[in-house]
Amino acid sequence: MNKVEHIGIAVVDFKAACALYEKLLNTKVYKIEEVDSESVRTAFLQSGPNKIELLEALSDDSPIAKFITKKGEGIHHIAFEVEDIRAEMARLKSEGFVLLNDEPKLGADNKLVCFVHPKSAGGVLIELCQSVHS
Repeated sequence: MNKVEHIGIAVVDFKAACALYEKLLNTKVYKIEEVDSESVRTAFLQSGPNKIELLEALSDDSPIAKFITKKGEGIHHIAFEVEDIRAEMARLKSEGFVLLNDEPKLGADNKLVCFVHPKSAGGVLIELCQSVHS
C-alpha cells in the first residue's frame, strides 16, 4: 500500500456537508459524482496531499444509509492507494483478511476499488484504490 488515498465520511445533508468541509479545509469540492453500484453520491475535496470523500446515500438500502442508521454520520472508511489491486487483494486474502468483493469494482474518482471487511481489520472499513489509467 502506497499511501492513504482518502478518508470517506458518511453524511446526511450532502449540500450542508460540502459547504462545511469547503469552509473547514478552505478549498472547493473538485468533483461530484454518483456511483450507481453503491447507490451513493460522492464529493471530493483536497487540501495539500489529503483528500476527503463525502458520501450521501441515494437509497434507503444503500451501504451508506445502513451505516448512518447504525452508527450515525462520521468516518465511514479509510482508502489506501495500491499499484496492483488484484495482487493486493490476493496478498490480503492470504493473510486472512476477508474481502467484501471477489473482483475490483469501478468506484468514484476513476478508481478500481475493493473493500476489506471491518471485522477482519480491527473494526475499520478499508478500501483499496487503484487509479484507472485512460
